[in-house]
Amino acid sequence: MQITIDSLRAVAIGCTILGGGGGGDPRIGQMMAEEAIKVLGPVDVHPLEELDPDDLILPCGMIGAPTVMVEKIPNGGEGRAIRDVYEDIYGREFKAVMPFEMGGINGVLPIAWAAHAGLPLVDGDFMGRAFPELQMLTPHLLGMPGSPAVIADERLQTIVFRTRDNLWLEKLVRNAVATYGGSACGGMYPMTAAEARRALIPGTVSLAEQLGRAIRSGADDPLEALSAQIPAFPLAAGKVVDVDRRTAGGFVRGSAVIEGIDQHRNQVFRLEFQNENLVVLRDGEALATVPDIITLLDYHTAHGIVTEGIKYGQRVRIVAFPSPRQWTSPAGIATVGPRAFGYDVDYLGVEDRYG
Repeated sequence: MQITIDSLRAVAIGCTILGGGGGGDPRIGQMMAEEAIKVLGPVDVHPLEELDPDDLILPCGMIGAPTVMVEKIPNGGEGRAIRDVYEDIYGREFKAVMPFEMGGINGVLPIAWAAHAGLPLVDGDFMGRAFPELQMLTPHLLGMPGSPAVIADERLQTIVFRTRDNLWLEKLVRNAVATYGGSACGGMYPMTAAEARRALIPGTVSLAEQLGRAIRSGADDPLEALSAQIPAFPLAAGKVVDVDRRTAGGFVRGSAVIEGIDQHRNQVFRLEFQNENLVVLRDGEALATVPDIITLLDYHTAHGIVTEGIKYGQRVRIVAFPSPRQWTSPAGIATVGPRAFGYDVDYLGVEDRYG
């Protein structure tokens, strides 16, 4: 598989579906990747099995509040700066780039970095969606360290973190990103291809492309076309009537209130988020929670809406997709289930709830 300009546009749309509202608006990353592909050619996408076991892989993306990323954009050189620091640490070259999450800008920005580095992109990531915190990656469930982690800002100032565990990595990196101005680029959980096989959620780059192509297919019902590619559980259709959104502690936190339309008329839904959508409620009852992927879709086009893009008056559909299986284990639920975000409810997957 190769990522061309056309397939990049499909990947970007797919990332807004898989991101569950998070990962940041992909438009800036998409423009950077388009320019890189125009100049340097398509990016090869390889299954992990095609790499040598000892090849070093660089998982990377942006860290911080998506609302800040809209205005404080990368300068394009961060990927090179991060890779230079890592290659100094390891004393050898990295052989592939990988998005650490498959959501929003973080699904497409690594494509630009791969093009500039002349490296392939791994077809997979460590979330299968987007999550807000740095311990919320599958290697953490296996006791694998996120350190050394490297972050860089648009001035190409870099910081290396070597922390005692991944919870401390989240705390220290988050504080540094706040000092950088609320967003930065980063690499973390560097490892060999052999190590990555334990933690990888495979096929997510190609899945994002498939979802984007389905939505762009011109089908009369784009949601139906999407549902043909991935199990989808429509929860509600409605109009956004209120948005409470604030940037605090390096995250975008808040909620959206949606008044039902169509068969959901006279019902009111509340969507709560921390970068990503965490829970959707109706009359205080949870209809879906993390780790399932809860995504707001445009009512007419089925394009995903990131949390910083929710606006009063939008006609939307609330749709849930099953979580990658890694997150439904006891360790996964403890790390990214509803109680990890302060919701005193038990996780019940949408497939069990509505299937």
